[in-house]
Amino acid sequence: MSTVSRASLDQKLALAKRCSREATLAGAKAAAVATVASAVPTLASVRMLPWAKANINPTGQALIISTVAGMAYFIAADKKILSLARRHSFEEAPDHLKNTSYEGAGRPHPVFFRP
Repeated sequence: MSTVSRASLDQKLALAKRCSREATLAGAKAAAVATVASAVPTLASVRMLPWAKANINPTGQALIISTVAGMAYFIAADKKILSLARRHSFEEAPDHLKNTSYEGAGRPHPVFFRP
């Protein structure tokens, strides 16, 4: 069993904090854009369309807008976390796993791409 040094744990913790901060910012940006993108048509339709004016009250309008913003936040933050995790796992991988090319494999394409 190998021992883990304190410096290594501190470095991993700092990396995790930086990644979560980047994901939070990406999610907040996406939520801001989604809020504007959903608020404009929602508020315009409530003012212009008779059906929307009769059936969507202010609570419904807020629910539509906040749902879109929340979904955008979590989708963007999740995508950012996954991309950062993929990048960091690739950086820490051994060299023989980093070579993903098919050079020297004997054939230019995998079997399922062969014509």
